[in-house]
Amino acid sequence: MQYLVEGITKDIITYLMQDYGYDLPTALKEFYNSETFTKLSDEATGLYIESSAYVYEILKEEWKYGRL
Repeated sequence: MQYLVEGITKDIITYLMQDYGYDLPTALKEFYNSETFTKLSDEATGLYIESSAYVYEILKEEWKYGRL
């Protein structure tokens, strides 16, 4: 599970840097402080088996509408 979470996290950090122009520390802070990351890290949600793009869309929805 941890391997999958790390892979998705790497991809999302890359997306944030490309789409929002964040530097690495900002991208890391934004994602690690999100409810999406909390859910991704929770084995019970099963979010870690989804694609990086799907998890990224959840993150953007969280930012657009507030907390999940």
